[in-house]
Amino acid sequence: MAATHVLNTTTKRATITDLDGFFSIEANLNDTLVFSAVQYKKKELIITAEVLAQKTLNIPLEESLTVLDEVIVTPYNLSGDIFKDLQIIKTEQVVTAQTVGLPNAYVRVPSKAERELFAATANPFMSFDPLINAITGRTKMLKKRLERDKLYSRTERVKEYYPDSIFRIDLKIPENKIDDLLYFCEVDSAFQSVVDSHDKLKIWDFIRRKSIVYRKNNTNSLEITEQ
Repeated sequence: MAATHVLNTTTKRATITDLDGFFSIEANLNDTLVFSAVQYKKKELIITAEVLAQKTLNIPLEESLTVLDEVIVTPYNLSGDIFKDLQIIKTEQVVTAQTVGLPNAYVRVPSKAERELFAATANPFMSFDPLINAITGRTKMLKKRLERDKLYSRTERVKEYYPDSIFRIDLKIPENKIDDLLYFCEVDSAFQSVVDSHDKLKIWDFIRRKSIVYRKNNTNSLEITEQ
């Protein structure tokens, strides 16, 4: 075997086997050779007259497998059970704007709709724009857009909870009608409170019940889509 260490403990001379497992070392009668390699048991060979008489010496090594019942990793005394070890290890906080206490770290970046509404209603004493926007109905339109964006983002979050296949298989809703079904759920005033509960089972039960009504109201279009 390649890279096996061969030591003559009598003469204190050593060598290493080559890629093909061959080696050459000086040895006299009654010398002791020790063979060692990673994952193999050490083997001793005493040079006898019979050994010296051989031109080629074949030394088989026995594999050494060490199986431990339990491993304790220091300095944390880990057990190997990840659930137990997570309670023991004290990890450093992830470096973020919040953990290092940077100014405005917790300030949420406003959306485009929020910025437009703020611009349309801010500084009523410095500009006539807020008054003009109110008269023309632009402020009302921007408020509706902001509410619609909030509903849309909430619906997108719900959609990420479940794979499209579950809508198709469990609810019999084609993939190209999933968004339409979720919009149908949106217009129900109870949908917002259900989604804000973050209870995925409760949310899915709500969608399932609404899908029954949705299918009854859209039987023809669903059948055409499924063909």
